Amino acid sequence: MEIKDLKRPELLLPVGTKDMALAAIHNGADAIFMGVPGFNARGRSHDFQIEEVKDIIDTCHLHGVKVNLAFNILIFQNEFQGAVEVLEKILPLKPDAFIVQDLGLVRLIRQMAPNQRVHASTQMSITNAEAISWLDDLGIQRFVLARENSISEIQSIKKNTTKEIEVFVHGALCVSYSGQCFTSEGIGGRSANRGQCAQSCRFTYEMHVDGEKKDLQGKSFLVSPQDLCGINEVPKLLEAGVDCFKVEGRLKTPEYVATAARSFDEAITSAQTGQPLGSPVTLKKQMATAFSRGFYSGWFHGVNHQELVEGTYSAHRGFEFGKITRVNTNSLEVELSDLTFLQGLKADFIKPGDGILWVFKDHQGQSAEKGGFVFAVKNLSARKFELEFSRDISMDGIYLGARVFYNHDKDLKKDVALSVEDKQRKKRLPVFIRAEASLGQPLKVQYTDGTYTVTAVSENICEAAKNRGLNSEDLKEELFALMGSPFRGEGFECVIDSSTPLFLPNRQVKELRQKLVKELADLRIQNGAAPVIPPQDEVMSWIASKKVSKNATAGLKLNLLLRDKGQAEDVANAVKTGELSASGINLAILDFEFGLDFGPSLNVLRAVGLKVGVATTRILKPLEQRNIKHLASLNPDAILARNLGAVQYLQANNYQGQILGDFSLNVANHLTAEYLLNKGISTLCLGYDLNHLQVSELIQAGQADRFEVTAYQYMPSFHMEHCVFAAFLSKGSSFKDCGKPCEKHDVKLKDQFGNWHQIKPDQECRNTMYNGTSQSAARYVKEWESFGLGYIRYEALKERGAELITKIQAHLDFISGKKNLDSLIKDLGNVESYGLSESHFQREKEYQSRKKELRV
Repeated sequence: MEIKDLKRPELLLPVGTKDMALAAIHNGADAIFMGVPGFNARGRSHDFQIEEVKDIIDTCHLHGVKVNLAFNILIFQNEFQGAVEVLEKILPLKPDAFIVQDLGLVRLIRQMAPNQRVHASTQMSITNAEAISWLDDLGIQRFVLARENSISEIQSIKKNTTKEIEVFVHGALCVSYSGQCFTSEGIGGRSANRGQCAQSCRFTYEMHVDGEKKDLQGKSFLVSPQDLCGINEVPKLLEAGVDCFKVEGRLKTPEYVATAARSFDEAITSAQTGQPLGSPVTLKKQMATAFSRGFYSGWFHGVNHQELVEGTYSAHRGFEFGKITRVNTNSLEVELSDLTFLQGLKADFIKPGDGILWVFKDHQGQSAEKGGFVFAVKNLSARKFELEFSRDISMDGIYLGARVFYNHDKDLKKDVALSVEDKQRKKRLPVFIRAEASLGQPLKVQYTDGTYTVTAVSENICEAAKNRGLNSEDLKEELFALMGSPFRGEGFECVIDSSTPLFLPNRQVKELRQKLVKELADLRIQNGAAPVIPPQDEVMSWIASKKVSKNATAGLKLNLLLRDKGQAEDVANAVKTGELSASGINLAILDFEFGLDFGPSLNVLRAVGLKVGVATTRILKPLEQRNIKHLASLNPDAILARNLGAVQYLQANNYQGQILGDFSLNVANHLTAEYLLNKGISTLCLGYDLNHLQVSELIQAGQADRFEVTAYQYMPSFHMEHCVFAAFLSKGSSFKDCGKPCEKHDVKLKDQFGNWHQIKPDQECRNTMYNGTSQSAARYVKEWESFGLGYIRYEALKERGAELITKIQAHLDFISGKKNLDSLIKDLGNVESYGLSESHFQREKEYQSRKKELRV
């Protein structure tokens, strides 16, 4: 099928203010998304009040734009009452869809409004068709794929599902998989799954290789990707069957929204009409001026570790267009670069009043930048020009050769304002109008917008005219006088059934138009019937009915998670020599970088009487099922499933061992837990966003004997498609040509606050960044045990030999009562390199941004 025959995808724009909504409406958006009051996944954005939500929904529906409400955070056990109260007020406003991360919340929305559309947020970490299939019983209509899926992977997923697929095409790229980032949580108790991201990927980092600091030639923003701009990929995304193009940026500006909406609207139209895109350079320039950390195609073409992260900056720079070739007293001479995407750009695009920034190496060899507003422009040739600045901007020969960026268009803000205010430029919906007139009958007029039809008749009847009578042209002119409305006349049919000229006062024709336009507008705003919502006590009773009493347990049990073959051998040898008690270990789980090491390690541990499980990768993409197939072929006692696609694959292929759900499934409440456990998952490791009180509440509300809490670990923070090893220790773009430096070197990053982070790859070369300070939940374990908790987990990272065995045995002694809390903490602290923390477990208050209180 050709692109022109494909259904036009929805263009979805971000909204953080009413002005951003208007910019989206009048510049090409088909839909917008905005946060739900009180449950906003952009904690730093404006938290809309209910009356503001209604105003924006009504305005959007009037203009034919859909509204998706982002309810894409995890819901804690004690928040159901608040969630129900907010839904009671928002559902009657008739949003077109909710964007949801939490599976329990999906169930709640279904219970309150069975026909409400729900879209799965990118926070669900959906990267494969198997996960979409497994969630089919939740009735989710659309899935927002992870940003890391390539176009070929998107195409594969779409071919294997009937659900709608939404893809990010523009905006900030998170270096970590959405829903799998715990950096903010581990460092400062601010959960990215709760809309409180601390932007840790934009920090500066030092890179230490095998204990030595590496000189990266001024690069310090090591995990800060360039922004996504997929405008050149629009035709391929259309061919892949993408149903919705999504732009990120609820924290941005109306100018950002307007330029992105215009650009992608034009790109979609061009692709579907078979016309070349007018001026990709101009479109990119407009979008980059609004905001850009540099534009890149992200992961649409697969990984390229040399290009994704530029490394020298993490904030807005705008549009790179040239280099400084000469420095004068108060001016700079600039030559346009020979970059492919700049082809067709002329030297006259800069105007006095525009803003320019240039990046250079300072006297210490470090990257530095300076900028200012252009006072005058002098063209020297088609590719070269002179920019004059005010005299308070000092010139320096060190600027020679600097990269130059265009980062402020003095006319952009005014232009966007006009798109919203100018009646000639505002979005107006086409209507078809029909008029019928006959002698002795009132004039009948009908307006239809394709969805709604309104009809009315004049107060007076049509009489015989003494002079010039009613005619089609005059009626059309009056009935098409819609400039002050959201409509425009598209078609007109006039039937005058009389051989005698007819008369009707023009005032009545005008009144008919005004009446019908108002009725049609009101129908659009009403947007159909509101859902019938069950009483609150009925909903809360349903929520409570899903709680399951804990079963009697045989006491708390310890699971081990080991990360390499050497650790497995250390444990096996310690059991052999009696240093470690095998009877207290429930399961040893292998989470290895190298697949070939699973088999030998499994045999070594089984030989000393241990049950052994293996862990899947945290992400499963199309064509990666071979890894799960290999794990199942080893016949382990259990498989730790880190994504729902792996669960679906194992169940579909009749794996006979236990399937364990890991922390990456983000279980934060009993509605989510019950859903997963009832579908064949044996145990669940609770999510890492919970503090000790929230863990206690969830344990008491659910099937405690089937819950696991990670009691000791180095918190996994970023889980990245980006490979730090390949990017900075090789010149390779992927595993095919990187030379595998991960097999030869130990890499740690040190952030700008002095925190250390270990980098470790998995079998698919994805990197996980681990917090260098270990964390322990030991202080709370006995309380959780009293509530019936079934399992705690000890996760190793780099520990070997005596350190590893000491830590494991200390936990076994603590569980059995041979060692008290103080002794356990002392034993752990004695062998730690960077200290011991309780991290997120000790956080008892949610991070609060400084915003006004919600009024409902």
